[in-house]
Amino acid sequence: MTESLKIYVSGPMTGLPESNYPAFHAVTKRLRAAGHIVYNPAEFKNFEIRRAFAAYSNFICLEADKLILLPGWEKSLGVSAELALAKNCGIEIEEWPKP
Repeated sequence: MTESLKIYVSGPMTGLPESNYPAFHAVTKRLRAAGHIVYNPAEFKNFEIRRAFAAYSNFICLEADKLILLPGWEKSLGVSAELALAKNCGIEIEEWPKP
């Protein structure tokens, strides 16, 4: 069995059908089934942008071992912020393959 990692799932939401939540949930399900701890921003309740980004930043900077980028991430302003944090904190980054 592979080592359990703390993983942050990052991807585009704005302007996509169902805010791309189905993709976030599908990837999260697979990662959790593999034994990883996953922070999925699509599960964040009562989304208020400033508080949400503070929580995301906290997890990325203080807990995450890896950041997973969902397809289409290149077009997302939010992902660019999360990616910059991960890079500056020396966190492993992986692109999730397109379906």
